[in-house]
Amino acid sequence: MQQDPSTAPGPDQQGAPAHTAAASPAPQARRVLLVEDHELVRLGTGLLLEGLPGVSCNVTYCRSLDEAWRACSSGGGFDLVLLDLNLCDSKGLQGLRVLREAFPDLSIAVMTGTEDEFVIRQAQGMGARGYLLKSWSPEQLRNALGALLADPRDAAVRGPERFPRLTATNSFDRVAELGPRHLEILELVLSGCNNREIGTATGLSIGTVKNYVSAILLALDVRSRSHLISLFR
Repeated sequence: MQQDPSTAPGPDQQGAPAHTAAASPAPQARRVLLVEDHELVRLGTGLLLEGLPGVSCNVTYCRSLDEAWRACSSGGGFDLVLLDLNLCDSKGLQGLRVLREAFPDLSIAVMTGTEDEFVIRQAQGMGARGYLLKSWSPEQLRNALGALLADPRDAAVRGPERFPRLTATNSFDRVAELGPRHLEILELVLSGCNNREIGTATGLSIGTVKNYVSAILLALDVRSRSHLISLFR
């Protein structure tokens, strides 16, 4: 159909867009180290990371603590480490302790199948940025990963998307307030070590160990060593 010349755009209007579309913000670039020895979990978590809205993830995969240590030592510059608790060369919170001591500025979140309130509060007290459960739905994990990657170094945000609450007891809450050395000695006490054995394991004198144990009992508001052990069994 021929256009009416009286309504045709003038020379200064021709080619001008009717409106300017707002540019969408560029996704945040994040480098993630995923430390997981289970192939399907690695694959599924990688897909979740790649599909996060507003984030562009460059994921490095490791199967062991030793591989993770070497990746961090080589100047990986990772924004976030997702660490499984049970690897071929580390069990429990050993991996978290090793990486935190070697790379204190590294942002590390635990991702595990271990659903234990005491372990969650220990990880929190040791400086983990989050504690993600593999039993969560994909949507829950997506939300948690999104919260962590929005600001991986923000330790102030400690909502349920970062640290789940499985029980509500004052003792578990207080564990998160203990220092790294107190947590190490608490683990040894709970494993049944006496003061001399703790001193051998930590390189501390018997008197120093006794002081730490007394401080732990006071902080957790328990009467005795046996009372302390009973709380976490």
